[in-house]
Amino acid sequence: MTPLVLIPGMMCDARMWGGIDATLGVPVIHHLPTDADSMPALATLFLRDAPPRFALAGLSLGGILAMEILRQAPARITRLALLDTNPRAEAPEAQARRTPQIARAHAGDLEGVMRDDMKPNYLAPGPRKIEILNLCMDMAMSLGPETFARQSRALRDRPDQQATLAAYKGPALILMGAEDRLCPLDRHQLMHELMPQAHLQIIPGAAHLPPLERPTETAAALRDWLA
Repeated sequence: MTPLVLIPGMMCDARMWGGIDATLGVPVIHHLPTDADSMPALATLFLRDAPPRFALAGLSLGGILAMEILRQAPARITRLALLDTNPRAEAPEAQARRTPQIARAHAGDLEGVMRDDMKPNYLAPGPRKIEILNLCMDMAMSLGPETFARQSRALRDRPDQQATLAAYKGPALILMGAEDRLCPLDRHQLMHELMPQAHLQIIPGAAHLPPLERPTETAAALRDWLA
């Protein structure tokens, strides 16, 4: 059975998937290299350790890395799922925010960067919001400021991947939380235009982290994609 590789978002680990991997009915591998500061280099590290062929799903930074993996090794990917992500290069105004954030993290204020600049944009209102935000903080602090700096530089300097998606003809899922402010609807509509064979799924009551906010609905969409 072809394995599924799941790539989490920025400053997240396997816990970001909320345990839905156990419900998908396929062998699952969690993999996000952290020892490089560019998307091409991260993809090269990923492919070095990945199975010969695999289904691939990534959320946010994980989706951006998945697109670079697809660019480098399209024949190794059997199907593609992109969740709450963006195929474009980073906008100049977002690039400009990275350097001060990296400086704060290196100065010992990673917790403040996550608390002030990132976590407020992650989630939709809901009874588990504080619990999920606390998990996000724990994942980030476990990874530390050096990983934050490398991931920030990789996002800042990432290439545009629209041509990569347009060339892909395999099975695809594009999924987003309906209230995602970090990667809004127009980014996902663009990916759907580039991959018209893809299924576009919008999860109500979720923002940037549907696997944690709406795990049942997210797992069902992934199972349909894998079927």
